[in-house]
Amino acid sequence: MVNNLADLAVTTFLAEQIKNVRIAVIGDVMLDRYFQGEVKRISPEAPVPVTRITKINSVLGGAANVAANLAHLECQVFMGGVTGDDENRLLLEKLMDDAGINHQGLVKSKLRKTITKLRVLGGNQQMLRLDFEETGDLFPEEIIELRHWLAGLLDEGLDGIIVSDYAKGVCSDDFCQWVIAQGKAYDIPVLIDPKGADWSKYDGCDFITPNLKEMCEAAGCQRENSDEAVVSMAQAAREKFHIKNVVVTRSERGMSLVNAEQVLHSPATAIEVFDVSGAGDTVAATLLAGVAGKLALADAVYMANRAAGIVVAKVGTYPVHRDELLKDLLTEERKQGRGYRTLSWQEIASLAATWRACGEKIVFTNGCFDILHVGHVTYLEKARNLGKHLIVGLNTDASVRRLKGETRPLVHELDRARVLAALACVDAVVLFDQDTPTELIEKIRPDILVKGGDYKPEEVAGREYAGEVRIIEFEDGYSTTGVVEKIAKMVKEGKL
Repeated sequence: MVNNLADLAVTTFLAEQIKNVRIAVIGDVMLDRYFQGEVKRISPEAPVPVTRITKINSVLGGAANVAANLAHLECQVFMGGVTGDDENRLLLEKLMDDAGINHQGLVKSKLRKTITKLRVLGGNQQMLRLDFEETGDLFPEEIIELRHWLAGLLDEGLDGIIVSDYAKGVCSDDFCQWVIAQGKAYDIPVLIDPKGADWSKYDGCDFITPNLKEMCEAAGCQRENSDEAVVSMAQAAREKFHIKNVVVTRSERGMSLVNAEQVLHSPATAIEVFDVSGAGDTVAATLLAGVAGKLALADAVYMANRAAGIVVAKVGTYPVHRDELLKDLLTEERKQGRGYRTLSWQEIASLAATWRACGEKIVFTNGCFDILHVGHVTYLEKARNLGKHLIVGLNTDASVRRLKGETRPLVHELDRARVLAALACVDAVVLFDQDTPTELIEKIRPDILVKGGDYKPEEVAGREYAGEVRIIEFEDGYSTTGVVEKIAKMVKEGKL
């Protein structure tokens, strides 16, 4: 059983080392297009709903979504595959450029079109899906071009390879075996995200990441989602196809890793599940990023499971972001009583940008919070209710001394931060050493800036970098100064 505690090596890896990891992704690249709108009537031409389109969105799909996950984890990513020479390829290239994905390995096919999946949504309900694709074996010259591209990358230096197979033609038997052989020759791990019941073309790979349905298909039988059944199927497949590690994603049961030395079960982490699409891509990307970055295998599995928990709580295909995953891991460490650190300014700015891109309202407030009391908690809960995420800027000890005198604070800055971060209403805590949080607010650019007391909005520091300012009254009868004075009085009277 995987220990639920995240090892400090995981957060250190995400915070400092993951940007050095170089991974090639090869497979069936797709463009996912979403036409979103509203449905208010039935067509007079046929008994079908009429969807008035209000928004069109395009995202990386298939193997390209694996690359997007790696890019948002801030790995160095190289994408190989085959597309058409058409407008949808241009859309793919722009999306990859925006994500920081090197796409020099995308071969332009003579006859194929870029695989595109178009979904029409009325509200959050999918009304229709249209697939534009031509499947089949690649031309010999296309295979040669892909091999030449990967061979060049291997000579330059890679830390891992992911083969993302959607059975559209890129991942043929011979090509998969050639990629696996290259991984062995260069001593780097090859991970397969499989498709279909016959895994013979994946023989000898280092990792394979089926979901439960795919695992059952490969086993040729339908089994329940129990630890015993999953381990039995995984062991049989591992031995039959000479696979070092089988990692099965099991929906509400989390994920399991089986190899010759150990069996690890990592429980699911998502509180709410909205959409499981893309979760397998996230697991493949995060797992290999950890393995390629020399994390212990148990830590890499744990990190991948936490990432999947974030993704299934989102609607639609969503690549997990490094700062979002780092924040999640730090929160879990805090809950389990492990080491704690606040986020850096760069990390909180990146995390805020991620939340903003998802349309999630960000609230910011700040203070010393020396000796946390009911008044503080009530104030913070009110602030959190104004948006989706609450970020607290916390004065450092040096800053508190300048503001309140040499006898304060009574509680060390990291201890104050940890107590604040333990509150359910607080999403992140970040330290600032300046007399005002203006520079920090400029980095975060919150939707709502909250201040307590009798301030006027035009008096609040950093207001120019926030969408709006809200003033929340403090709870009467509660203050740190009052607590300190009461303690001092009781000491003086010999009652303490």
